[in-house]
Amino acid sequence: MRVLISGGSGYIGRRLAGSLAAAGHDVVSLSRRPDGLAPQSGVRFVKWDARTAEGDWVNELAGAQGVVNLAGASIGKGRWTRRRMAEILSSRLSATSAIVQAIKRTPADRRPSVLVNASGIDYYGDRGEELVTEESRPGNSFLARVCQQWEAAAGEVQPLGPRVVLVRTGLVFGRGALAFRLLTLPFRVFAGGPLGNGRQWFTWIHIDDLVGLYRLALEGLHDGGPMNAVAPDVRPQAEVAREIGRVLHRPAIVPAPAAVLRLVLGEQSHLLLDGRHAVPARAEAAGYRFQFGGLHEALEDTLQAR
Repeated sequence: MRVLISGGSGYIGRRLAGSLAAAGHDVVSLSRRPDGLAPQSGVRFVKWDARTAEGDWVNELAGAQGVVNLAGASIGKGRWTRRRMAEILSSRLSATSAIVQAIKRTPADRRPSVLVNASGIDYYGDRGEELVTEESRPGNSFLARVCQQWEAAAGEVQPLGPRVVLVRTGLVFGRGALAFRLLTLPFRVFAGGPLGNGRQWFTWIHIDDLVGLYRLALEGLHDGGPMNAVAPDVRPQAEVAREIGRVLHRPAIVPAPAAVLRLVLGEQSHLLLDGRHAVPARAEAAGYRFQFGGLHEALEDTLQAR
């Protein structure tokens, strides 16, 4: 099948594109600057403007079976000023709106059958000890509100025919993943430890399983709706810190007090201090088998020298 991936030149997009291409699918990666990208076997790069439903990329929709929307400004780069927070939201809404409008302009009999839209596990906000499934209510933090509006923008395509799957992703473990590098950097310099009180539940997923869940959404999840893209081995953050220390043979005893994190990071501190005991209920019900479902094996695979 032909799959279009917006944000396909990013870390997740390139891994997903490579997996789909290796399986024989026709993969079109949408990028603002395709000429400056390193080639990728089996993947065609097409220029797109995420602000408008115009350009050659729109023609690629006709006859495509699936669209994956990963486009949006990084939440981990730069301090969350008001301007940056506005960009985080607007970049997601404009890209999603452009895709919805382009699908609307595509003849009904040639529209994609599925839109798989990225979202975040932050949709649920800070939930304490509550067990969180895809049926749980949304939170009210900044990122929770971003995810809600992002998902609502994707849902506007449903009256046009495609089913919509919303992939609510935890922190991605993978060599080259920016957030993971930042998480483990303090341990490499012997300064790692719990964040805040360390009791907040920490949701994560290995990049190989995230790719697997996107493929499940494209190929095997026949109903639309949300899907928690998190590994089943969810633990308090302090336990995650100790496990990182074990794998790297480093101590995990230097705490980062919540008050200091809030002072330094402001609103962005919610990324580190909020937690939710989210489980991949829908993926497991669909029969997905995690390649790296355990924390220790996922960390070993990601942190071992290559």
